Parts: sequence; structure tokens; C-alpha cells
Amino acid sequence: MRVRVDGVRLARFQRALLRWYARHGRDLPWRRTRDPYAVLVSEVMLQQTQVSRVLDYYPRFLARYPTVEDLAGASAPAVRESWAGLGYYRRADNLRRAAALVAERHGGRFPDDVTALRTLPGVGRYTAGAVAAFAFGRDAPILDTNAARVLARVFGGGRRRTRSARLWALAAAAIPAGRGYDFNQAIMDLGALVCRARSPGHGRFRIHER
Repeated sequence: MRVRVDGVRLARFQRALLRWYARHGRDLPWRRTRDPYAVLVSEVMLQQTQVSRVLDYYPRFLARYPTVEDLAGASAPAVRESWAGLGYYRRADNLRRAAALVAERHGGRFPDDVTALRTLPGVGRYTAGAVAAFAFGRDAPILDTNAARVLARVFGGGRRRTRSARLWALAAAAIPAGRGYDFNQAIMDLGALVCRARSPGHGRFRIHER
């Protein structure tokens, strides 16, 4: 889907968002690595799970399975045991299967584009974009609940029937060239910390910042 965006408004939004992120972005452990395996682990854990819970599980899981080969060689019961308490255990099963596929078919090296990443078990459009952007620096769009809320409030969500397609198009169009990592992290943080579903703290962010 093609989407029209006012260029001046978009440029102002990009500058304001990246400037805000430089000052207020969260320091999260999975942001200290560009290892696609570690990035994938964090993204799978964060599916339908609060950041506060993942902060406890993420380092323990990586300590037990520090490489994609380690996870690929683990048994399903062992991985589920390490996942205990996070819920949605199908995520753990898919993560182990994805690790096995990377180890067996790709020699332990993750593919670096969205299309190839989406062939991995349990990796959908969002997760593929996140790994591509956060591990490989691609200008790949992501659209979680937080990012969707920000884009809809700034540029409009459009009709319900085409809302998802419009927001994905906006997510792609809004990324400044070469800034996929920072922009995607920034828009998620803004949605989580300021542009929340309830009681949005608009006083901490202004689109007309220069």
C-alpha cells in the first residue's frame, strides 16, 4: 500500500523523535548487542510479555544457551524448563526450531533480510523487521502496539478496513535513510513511555521541536 505523508511534517517528526530518543531512550540489555541470535531471543520473549518480566529471563536464558548452536542442540523439555514462567510455550518451541534451522541450513549465520528471516519458525513480519533493523542495521519497518499508536496519533490511522496496511506503510515511509535501528527503538520507546494508550504524557514530546 502506498501512503501520502506531508514531507515537512514527517521531517519534523523524525527530528523530534530521534532527539527525544537520544535523551530519554531506555537502556535495555538487548540493546547492547547486535548479535542476531540474542536479538531474536529478546524479541520472541517480548511477544505478549512485559519488559519488566523479560529483564529477568533474558540474561538467564542466554547464560544457559549463549549461542544459536547451543540452543539448536538443546532438547525441547530443557528449553521449556528455561522458559518456565514466561508462558506461551509455543514461543520457546519455535525459537528452538528456528535456532536448529539456522544452525543446520545456514551454518549458524542468520539471514540478514526480512524475507529470509520470515522463513524461520515463529518469525513473523514484526520480528523479522526487528532482527533486520536491530542486528543488521536495515531500514526495515516494525509495527508493534506502541509504534502503531504513535503513528496513528501523528499521521492518522485511516479507515479500519485498511488501517493495518496504512500503518505498515507509514512505518516504512517514516524511517530516515540509514537510521532504522534508532528510529524503530525510538518510536517503540515513545509509545511505551509517553504516547501511552491511557494518560498520554504529551508534555514530554513536541513534534515541532527543532
